[in-house]
Amino acid sequence: MAQAPLTTTQHSQLQGMPKQTFALASLTTLFFMWGFITCLNDILIPYLKGMFSLNYTQAMLVQFCFFGAYFVMSIPAGKLVSKIGYQYGIVVGLVVAAIGCALFYPAADAHVYELFLFALFVLASGITILQVSANPYVSVLGSAKTASSRLTMTQAFNSLGTTVAPIFGGWLILSEVSQATAEQVKLPYLILAASLLVLAVIFAFLKLPKLGKADSNENAQVDDNFVDLGSVWQYRHLIFGALGIFVYVGAEVAIGSFLVGFLTLDHIAALSEQQAAHYISYYFAGAMIGRFAGAVIMQKINAHTVLACHAVLAVVLILVAMTGQGTLAMWAILLVGLCNSIMFPTIFSLALQGLGKYTSQGSGILCLAIVGGAIIPLLQGVLADSIGVQLALLLPIGCYIYITYFALFGSKVSSSRHS
Repeated sequence: MAQAPLTTTQHSQLQGMPKQTFALASLTTLFFMWGFITCLNDILIPYLKGMFSLNYTQAMLVQFCFFGAYFVMSIPAGKLVSKIGYQYGIVVGLVVAAIGCALFYPAADAHVYELFLFALFVLASGITILQVSANPYVSVLGSAKTASSRLTMTQAFNSLGTTVAPIFGGWLILSEVSQATAEQVKLPYLILAASLLVLAVIFAFLKLPKLGKADSNENAQVDDNFVDLGSVWQYRHLIFGALGIFVYVGAEVAIGSFLVGFLTLDHIAALSEQQAAHYISYYFAGAMIGRFAGAVIMQKINAHTVLACHAVLAVVLILVAMTGQGTLAMWAILLVGLCNSIMFPTIFSLALQGLGKYTSQGSGILCLAIVGGAIIPLLQGVLADSIGVQLALLLPIGCYIYITYFALFGSKVSSSRHS
């Protein structure tokens, strides 16, 4: 895999920091934080549902607003980061996310559901800017050969955040869902707002490589040819990668969303909803463990091969879950979390290879594709209503088959133009 070319200034900065351990360690805190915040949505849904007496469709607007922010803000975020660089993009993202968290306070005071949704949109917009900045930052901090490994390791701490968040969220917010009050949400999100602002100040003053900002002469050339977005769309492997992100996020969220319904089926595990909810932690814990292991494995094995093997295994496991029953089907679907582990960071890093000065815009397009997390679960819901929860797993199978194609063929660096 060819490393995305850096400018002369950027190359000298990296030469001055042969070991990027400090920069990577700093970025890891961001991955943990946005994993923590994202997973709190699962706590917010029953909280807001109880407080506003919502039906399930109304409550799911939480996820639509959150993922909708990725769709609306990803490309503007990519353009912003290309102007100010990765480090200051992170600072802006942290500040915007902090504002979103702070908006929960007036939303709780006003007791208006739409204000909560607006606060979520602002919060997710900040996280979108963080993703557009931090993911490619990790990819270019070192050898291109180990980019997938580095991104997988930092994503493992994102999974750690999703594992820890339900414990704190349940303790601080969901003490008694049936008696949910506006006051329960104020303190947790004010604490988060303060934490994000502290991180923003820290990252503003950290001495990190100044990467991601296009040179002024490059910007002028881009503007003259009006190809800021036009050129990046001509990289076929990026487009294939964006579709890969779309189906991956969609499949992961869809399976997670239907786990309770699947495990409560009489011929699967016949669990109560409370018992089934407990097993969801195994699904996400598998992703965390797999990411730590995958970061080591991909130091030795080609990222394309590792991604293809994980996708094929996911297809096999879902087929077992879809056609089987009892304990075998239950653990088959839970083990898909382990297969998911390396997929997002690997697809992301492979799709960004060879983009050069268009890396920031490419990152924005990939983050835009996260909207799959809103669309595919909805489609699977339609299938579940028509043919049942178990057979509806056909949709995620199709998603993982496409990821296998991307790993083996679609991820080859290519462009429709020759330079």
